[in-house]
Amino acid sequence: MKQIRLFSGLFTVGFWTLASRILGFLREILLTAYIGPGPVMDAFVAAFRLPNMFRRFFAEGAFNAAFVPMFSKRLEGEEDAEGFAQDAFNLLAAAVLALVGLAMVFMPGFVWLTAEGFYGDERFDMAVDYGYVVFPYILFMSLAALFSGVLNATGRFAAAAAAPVLLNIFACTALIAGALSGGDVIWWLITVIPLAGVAQLALVWVATERAGIRIRPGLPKLSPEMRRMVRIAVPAALAMGVTQVNLVVGQLVASKTEKAVSWLFAADRLYQLPLGVVGIAVGIVLLPDLSRRLRAGDKDGARNAYSRAGEFTLLLTLPSTVAFLIIPIPLVSVLFERGQFSPEDTVATALAVAIYGVGLPAFMLQKLLQPLFFAREDTRSPFRYAAVAMVINAGLAFGLYPLVGWIAPAIAASAAGWAMVALLAIGAGRFGDEARFDDRFKRRAWRVVAASLGMGAVLFAALHIFGWTFQVPGWRYLALLVLIIVAAATYFFLGHLFKAFELSEFRKALRRS
Repeated sequence: MKQIRLFSGLFTVGFWTLASRILGFLREILLTAYIGPGPVMDAFVAAFRLPNMFRRFFAEGAFNAAFVPMFSKRLEGEEDAEGFAQDAFNLLAAAVLALVGLAMVFMPGFVWLTAEGFYGDERFDMAVDYGYVVFPYILFMSLAALFSGVLNATGRFAAAAAAPVLLNIFACTALIAGALSGGDVIWWLITVIPLAGVAQLALVWVATERAGIRIRPGLPKLSPEMRRMVRIAVPAALAMGVTQVNLVVGQLVASKTEKAVSWLFAADRLYQLPLGVVGIAVGIVLLPDLSRRLRAGDKDGARNAYSRAGEFTLLLTLPSTVAFLIIPIPLVSVLFERGQFSPEDTVATALAVAIYGVGLPAFMLQKLLQPLFFAREDTRSPFRYAAVAMVINAGLAFGLYPLVGWIAPAIAASAAGWAMVALLAIGAGRFGDEARFDDRFKRRAWRVVAASLGMGAVLFAALHIFGWTFQVPGWRYLALLVLIIVAAATYFFLGHLFKAFELSEFRKALRRS
């Protein structure tokens, strides 16, 4: 079996995802500075969420959950993997083209279903107008997700991981150009999004060609293999749909309060940084690796891959969670508070960041546990678990809104995330030893916890001693940088001292990346 180098892949995907998230931060910084929380930003968030929602529903979630394991196993068994990918491309293209056509006809209905609180004010009409322009983005990104799945299954992670960087480069350029030209900044941003999708698709398509796999557009056909893939994909689509329903429920509740959609969006972008770098990297690399090992009967290798991915997840998740709980206001203040983003916006967004921080380990663990099911082509179980989580999320979001107001969706999302993890962990118990962490993970886990708590104590003390510096004009940037350096140095010192990890492992992985 051709090996997928797990840690090398994790670092490659993590590096490019980090680059994308940093540029994404720059995009949100420019967006909040030039536009700021309010009707225009609320409308943009609702419109841009539509293609992203369906993209995860059709491509990155459901389609790849079915496609990647099946393609990986055909690649391992040399069973015409290229022909399988060609048929999948044609079927996906036809389905998404039909979806785009429906959206162009029923866009007002789409906006009403996802942001009913906008109806009757200017936000609704703006969201509909923006939606017409940005929705075709889903076609390019869905096809790009298929090519990315092909590349990941062959162990080539760089191009697929780098593609999202292009969206943020295009978006940042558009925002700056719009501001400098004195034009309508939001329309510069809206217009460039589909163009960025074309660029992302071109990048991964060319990379796939260079990997020796040639895919060309053609008429879709429902062969027995495609029917089987659809049968596997439908439960995954429903599972991904449940996840997106949770997001829509949150937006529906938040849309009843002016600026709340913008506050939750800004908080989401902040906690998505570690989730993207770690959680998505683990999901992308672990799924094809597990699929190929299970096909080859390598149960020990599958358990080792799962345990090492678990170490990687724990290593970076816990300190991020601690930071979100202790310094949310300094983080939000430095990243977003400028231009149209006021100190009041900072306080509101920081509250959401702290609550999302409680759920961050759960969102990470989902990315680790789901491949255990998808690698076995079991998409029904995650759907059932996600349905339970959806009920919990909706009940808490709507039930808590009269008590706590707009922050209810963040509380509901974190609680539902932990419920989903509990169900996935219980369900994975039937898979045997390859779904259980090995002794090395168990030895290191408590040491990572100890190092993270030690870092938190130092960070808390430093914030209370030097917190006044955040009130001095111009000092907050340097103050946050110092806090981050102190926290990182403390964590790595304690981690190395407690033997939670070996620094040589990072050096080896970086050399292989």
